[in-house]
Amino acid sequence: MPNGFTNEDVDLHAPPLFTDSFWLKYLHDMTIHGLSGYGISFSVSVCRDLRDYYHQCNLDAMEIYNRSLDLLLAKNLYVPAPYFLNPKKQEPITDLTYALDFVGKQRFLNATEAGNIYFNLRKSMATKALLIAFKQVSKRKDVRKVMETGLDVAHKHIELYSSIMHEENLHTPPLLDNEITTSTHAPFSEKLMTFHAGAMFKVAITYYATAMTTSMRLNIVGHCEACILRDLKVAGRCSEVMIKNGWIEKPPEASDRKQM
Repeated sequence: MPNGFTNEDVDLHAPPLFTDSFWLKYLHDMTIHGLSGYGISFSVSVCRDLRDYYHQCNLDAMEIYNRSLDLLLAKNLYVPAPYFLNPKKQEPITDLTYALDFVGKQRFLNATEAGNIYFNLRKSMATKALLIAFKQVSKRKDVRKVMETGLDVAHKHIELYSSIMHEENLHTPPLLDNEITTSTHAPFSEKLMTFHAGAMFKVAITYYATAMTTSMRLNIVGHCEACILRDLKVAGRCSEVMIKNGWIEKPPEASDRKQM
């Protein structure tokens, strides 16, 4: 069995690092990640006990998703993505400039592109708040440094995509920076905080890839590609810190037949 994370990685007596409304939003967003991950895990599992396990994980994640969203709506804390008026008739794309807009005025974002940008912004804002808080409570220089690197990237991505939305008079999600308390007592270990920071950037890569493949505006595709490269750099820095401190366990490896 892997060691993973234990009770030593969490201090249940630490003062709150975030407000309750932040944790509610965080739980809701993390169930979205969980549903994606558990769905993939279920689809590649063969053993019946594993399939039963991931089946239950999906049910649990959907339950938490529904409960968290209902509570967010009840407390007026959920800010939905921009909605578009329904077109009065079907209209095919007949002009190549719809997708091949190299020069001139960009066309307006379509619903798919705006939706991808909005939800990626929401995840970037949650990541930014986590990094600010982790840097605030970390006692290790190498961990604080990697959090600072991640903050620079998250801030750049938020500014970039917010400007695209605002140019077209579309709203963006609210920042979560003000939902961090003034506590300097870490509720999580340096290992857990570093791992979580790296995981957030790795997950973001998959969402930027989805946005890139479903967008038809070339500038959006280019931005997504650049964001993936920056996120890969941050995820790599997190892995470096984890490896140097012995915080990563080796997964099973293929046998070295040549050595045998």
